[in-house]
Amino acid sequence: MTDPIDSRPPLVIDIVSDVVCPWCYVGKRRLEAALAERADDDITVRWHPFQLDPTIPAGGLDRRDYMIKKFGSAERIDEIHGRLTEAGRGEGLEFAFDRITRSVNTLDAHRVLHWAAAAGVQDAVAEALFRAYFVDGRDIGSPAVLADLAASAGLNGVEVAEALAGSRDIELIQAEIAQAVRIGVSGVPFFIFAQSFAVSGAQAADVLATAIDRARAELASPAPMTA
Repeated sequence: MTDPIDSRPPLVIDIVSDVVCPWCYVGKRRLEAALAERADDDITVRWHPFQLDPTIPAGGLDRRDYMIKKFGSAERIDEIHGRLTEAGRGEGLEFAFDRITRSVNTLDAHRVLHWAAAAGVQDAVAEALFRAYFVDGRDIGSPAVLADLAASAGLNGVEVAEALAGSRDIELIQAEIAQAVRIGVSGVPFFIFAQSFAVSGAQAADVLATAIDRARAELASPAPMTA
């Protein structure tokens, strides 16, 4: 007898995020917790690009100066980091905001994430990028750092370095970001379930698990086609 679980169609979860978004890292952990509750499901997670600030130059900016200009004061920054630190610890993350010295343009990081998809290591690269920035304070706008992280996650670091030196897939990434904006993404993380409905923000694991159940139900009973 065929196992009914095995006969179900695969479920795709698309995540629109930016690798310098701390809530996206929290959201990643919460999705992982939700997926652990649905371990018998055939679920594919795909990462898609978004840039919180595409105006940051390729070489990046001093982090402290950038944050004060954005939020107004060191006290306000400490307040924000305090909330994030508490949220992160609740998911097993130890943010080290004091180690971050550069605010970076993430276009190249998204290029690496895009290449990782074809190699089947996209989630590992996403994790490496988040951890490098928020835990280790590394400059993930640096091509050398990106190549090193890519190699640690299973890509060919030499090939990644060579690709980053050129313009490969820059227009594609920019087009994906533009498409995300067109469909209404204004903040991240933004989870799209089965290309059917979305959940915005780093929602709790039980909220994401419920969304998985809803997506499963919709896949099992698709709406009838109209003429």
